[in-house]
Amino acid sequence: MKPVLITGATGFVGFAVARALAARGLPLRCVIRQGTADRLPQGVASEVIETPDLFAETADWWSDHLADADMAVHLAWYAEPGKYLTDPRNLDCLTGTLAMAKGAVAAGLRRFVGVGTCFEYDLSPGYLAPDGPLDPLTPYAAAKAAAWLALSRYLPSQGVSFLWARLFYLHGPAEDPRRLVAYLHRQLQAGEPALLSGGLQVRDFLPVEEGAEMMVDEALGAREGATNIASGQGITVRDMALRIADLYGRRDLLRFGARPDNLTDPPCVVGLRPEAVA
Repeated sequence: MKPVLITGATGFVGFAVARALAARGLPLRCVIRQGTADRLPQGVASEVIETPDLFAETADWWSDHLADADMAVHLAWYAEPGKYLTDPRNLDCLTGTLAMAKGAVAAGLRRFVGVGTCFEYDLSPGYLAPDGPLDPLTPYAAAKAAAWLALSRYLPSQGVSFLWARLFYLHGPAEDPRRLVAYLHRQLQAGEPALLSGGLQVRDFLPVEEGAEMMVDEALGAREGATNIASGQGITVRDMALRIADLYGRRDLLRFGARPDNLTDPPCVVGLRPEAVA
């Protein structure tokens, strides 16, 4: 069986996707940053390739490592909370991704799966279809959208099947503690107040394990073009916080209105699954 090359398997979403791929019996070739092998899911990697910076590698380097692979699942990207939205490293991730794609073509790869973000979209409709208009407002979202636009034209023209999976609000184990769901669990477990806005924003929350299974189903299927990794269901931040508080019996620790509402925050972000809009 030909291997699947995966990047980003030491990250929050990539970790779950690597486990889901391995559970299907697929041999994985994990490309990781040097010194991070201990962060891979235990026992999933058939091969580990370490590099100082995978986004600095050339198309020839990628061609060599993709030569006998069946599919690439590219999850790696700079994503440090509080910095990644505007960081210039997004441009490095974009150029490195394009080099990877060139290497995939040279290697004769069958299928390339890339990962985008819901923030590529024009968010004003609230409920977002995979073929909806784009309007990225940050360097991060714009770099992702640029990757989608370039690869969706280039790879199919070279005979490579291409899927672009846009992630919505995934949450779960190993999530950065600064993100909402992880913050709520941390505060409530410690018996400390959770300071929140009014919480009326509607979001599409999905456990990362479910998102990973959805993404693997899509990767192993025949769909091409853009897809949403989302539940298709909206819930207010307030109701999500109440659900989590009920796990601890501590609604009394939720402090709605303790933080100001962000007036630029979109009121609704929900991802429609392709089958729901077919």
